[in-house]
Amino acid sequence: MLHRVQHALGGSVTRREPGSAQLVLADGVVHLDVPEAVWQAMCLGWSQQQQSRMLRPETISQRLSVIRRFREFTGSYPWQWHPADVEEFTVAAVAGGAKAHATIRGYQNHIALFCEYLIDRRYEWVAVCEERFGAAPAQICHEWNTVDHVQQLEAQPARRPLDLDELEALFAHADERVEQIQRSGRKGAVAALRNATAFKVSYAWGLRLREMTHLDLVDRHRNPKVPGWGRYGALRVRFGKSSRGSAPKQRTVLTVPEMDWAVEALQHWVEVARPLLKPGQHPAIFVTERRSRMSEWSADVAFAAVRERAGLDSAITHHCLRHSYVTHLLEHYGYPELFVQQQVGHAYASTTAIYSGVSDEFKNRILADAIAANRPEVTR
Repeated sequence: MLHRVQHALGGSVTRREPGSAQLVLADGVVHLDVPEAVWQAMCLGWSQQQQSRMLRPETISQRLSVIRRFREFTGSYPWQWHPADVEEFTVAAVAGGAKAHATIRGYQNHIALFCEYLIDRRYEWVAVCEERFGAAPAQICHEWNTVDHVQQLEAQPARRPLDLDELEALFAHADERVEQIQRSGRKGAVAALRNATAFKVSYAWGLRLREMTHLDLVDRHRNPKVPGWGRYGALRVRFGKSSRGSAPKQRTVLTVPEMDWAVEALQHWVEVARPLLKPGQHPAIFVTERRSRMSEWSADVAFAAVRERAGLDSAITHHCLRHSYVTHLLEHYGYPELFVQQQVGHAYASTTAIYSGVSDEFKNRILADAIAANRPEVTR
């Protein structure tokens, strides 16, 4: 509700912003616990304000969870918070195991955003708090008590692209799992084959976990330049990464000839193995035994199990397959950076550069080629 009728002389109509205090605090209600009622209304208002920006429910829930944890940690309400509370909360979070810079910065950003919402005069929380408590919320996050974002890449150093030998070992262990189950006569061979195929598709088309699990049968497309690949010449990604409340980004990922082995794997899954699960009219490529879409969580768990059997570092995640795709297209197969950027759906070339983990050998080769072309005399 964006408009509220003010029952005053003349009956004027005032526009209220989604999340405004006057839209979430009931008029004429006497609360037994006024501070708690206002606190809950603040959380509700912030949630509504973010919903009006079309932010994902997961994002809103995560932010509210951090704010509630902060409120519980301080034992006080927003109009009583101080900058020192942020510092103590950060120290406690680090002591509790949250040591990654990105994690801590995320906590602090959530707190700062909540404070910005509260002190924005359009939402009227300052006036409400001053009237009821004689104090008002303030911005408690500043440059002296928050983590600076000085690097574009803040991932763990151990979370890296896999080399070709490691990839081969990973896929071999995934395939071996299928054979082990078949030999044992137990159920689960089809599910294991689905997992193995899902990992190969993630790498061979450079997909995020969510993009892979949301592939549907209709997302298979032909490439007229390579008719032999049939409906596996390209995959249409319709659930790419969204940003700032936008709809999921879409892109078409072309199959590259160096990854044509994955065409056979995906075709075998779709046309031979998948029907064994009797999915009916379910649209998903990767379905479960219960005729539902493969979840991101189950795919992540399955990847961790294969990674462990392959003897890879626990820091390696499913997302490293995407990093490997970018690195290998650039380093081993020599694709132009713009092509790779468009394949993985990056808005900026700098993001693609962060994803890549090219070796010193590759850089030396590029340098040698440049010298040979432009300054051949220095090599004599």
